[in-house]
Amino acid sequence: MADWIILAAISLVSGCFAVQWLLPRQTRRDDVFGLFSTTSLFDAVFLFDGDHLISHSDIALAGFEHVGSWQDLRRLLQRDFPTFPETPEKVRDQNVLVISAIDCTVEREVVCEWIDGIVRVRLHEPARIAPTGSSALSEPSRLAMEQAPYPVWLLDHNSQVQWCNAAYVTLVRRARGQDADLTAPLFPDASDAPSLGKSRVAVDVTGTNSKLWFDLTQIGQDDGRLCYATDINAIVEAETAQRKFVQTMTKTFAQLSIGLAIFDRNRQLALFNPALIDLTTLPPDFLSCRPNISSFFDRLRDQHMMPEPKNYRTWRRQMNDLLEAAEGGNYHETWSLPSGSVYSVSGRPHPDGAVAFLFEDITAEITLTRRFRSEMDLMQSILDKLADAIAVFADDGTLALTNYAYEKLWGSAQEIGFQTDTITDVTRHWQDHCVATPILGEIRNFVEMRDNRAEWTAEFRMRSGITLDCTVSPVHNGATIVRFAPVDILTKTAPMKQISA
Repeated sequence: MADWIILAAISLVSGCFAVQWLLPRQTRRDDVFGLFSTTSLFDAVFLFDGDHLISHSDIALAGFEHVGSWQDLRRLLQRDFPTFPETPEKVRDQNVLVISAIDCTVEREVVCEWIDGIVRVRLHEPARIAPTGSSALSEPSRLAMEQAPYPVWLLDHNSQVQWCNAAYVTLVRRARGQDADLTAPLFPDASDAPSLGKSRVAVDVTGTNSKLWFDLTQIGQDDGRLCYATDINAIVEAETAQRKFVQTMTKTFAQLSIGLAIFDRNRQLALFNPALIDLTTLPPDFLSCRPNISSFFDRLRDQHMMPEPKNYRTWRRQMNDLLEAAEGGNYHETWSLPSGSVYSVSGRPHPDGAVAFLFEDITAEITLTRRFRSEMDLMQSILDKLADAIAVFADDGTLALTNYAYEKLWGSAQEIGFQTDTITDVTRHWQDHCVATPILGEIRNFVEMRDNRAEWTAEFRMRSGITLDCTVSPVHNGATIVRFAPVDILTKTAPMKQISA
């Protein structure tokens, strides 16, 4: 009996050794993968013989209960695991294949193993263990990519997203909702394979009219393209605000009758208004080509729209002085053109080194001023021919005009300063040359009056013994004319006003 027991024990041990000897040996085996893994009871496991499902674990994920073939499983996993192999042959070629989720925030991965003709697919949460060796070098890179503040994603050759970081997932859910498909490209230019490099693209936000702007950078890889997106919404908003401001200013400048030419820091024409074309007769196509400041003034000189210089070298030196003066805000000149027009040209500094030139046609003002001065000279000449001394007071009581006979009688206006004297100052000066009389006070009151004014005449005597008849006459706009004439040559036309002693 003991021999039989010993024989049975030897047979059992031999059988165990034979089983261990016949088991297939895997080239890659660790404490995580394999049929005898202790974690298999807690994962969803599927066994395939070719394309057909032959078994699965009791603890299966929701939605995977009706998987019957490899294509069924791939269809369910493709959204979260787009790199899941199309056929089991790829697993056979690589022996062990680990597939990460497209969303790096999802703590789950798929492990496919080839075990003696059987493909084992396991869905599990990867263990986070401290990396060692070469894996320690990739851990910081992985963390940097997953936790980058800007979207990063990988496209395959079919422009489908194979991997993305948390920022990209957040962006997709913000633009397309929480249930958006991460494999579909979010950026419109991402489907354009030749568009490698940097470009500016906009992402539409579902349900709104707003757009999100990014600088998209695409770098070619062997298995697709690696893409980076930088948020530039603040830059785009600033550019939009600046563009609207420039448009508003342009519309405002377009209504101005003053020609405006703004040169940027590179001394090229950056902005001009239609009035500049009308005033300078420069062609619009020339101005649209953004000429530099030298070409601009050279063209003005050729068009005879600036004073003709005596020689070109002096003129070029004047242009340099003009630019320096404009940068300091001190340039202002009046150009008398050969055509007879008169322009007021001024230069003003602008921020960031720009310079603005203003061209204003003041021909009408200059003509009016010249005409007014001519009329004033004519009127002065007429007054100087009169024998009577005449003084004209403005409505505010200041001395406006005198003639030659007045200056001869009372003294030179340049010496006394009559041009800025008031009626009070003038009557005091008269008092110094006359015998005391209340007539001067009456004249002062009359000049300062505004209503009930009528012409009147009075007589008083100067200290030199000359008797004068003074005629005070109101004129238009509150002005007053005071006329002095000796009694012996004066032809009286108005009754004498009685002055109480």
